[in-house]
Amino acid sequence: MTEPLKLAADETELVGQWLSRGPRITSDAICARIERLVSEYLVSLGTDESGWDALYRDPVTGCLWELTWPQSALHGGGPPRLRLVHADEVRPKYGPITDG
Repeated sequence: MTEPLKLAADETELVGQWLSRGPRITSDAICARIERLVSEYLVSLGTDESGWDALYRDPVTGCLWELTWPQSALHGGGPPRLRLVHADEVRPKYGPITDG
């Protein structure tokens, strides 16, 4: 079953996980959903100075979402996290927030 593309009103954070499948490591369904959200639904507003963390706006609600890689010690930054943020919280990191 495919996860819904839009974010629900009660969602505040999506945290992906990597799963061990024998000798292989695979991304879970939340990783796939985050990838779809940032590539097909959310509007990119830019990245931080490192180029890793990114800020997005929900085109329907106007809410801001930040994409980060909290397990950065892992290869490729580890699994992604997408969390709801407030403009005041992320303005120091991303600068003035516009509609990209």
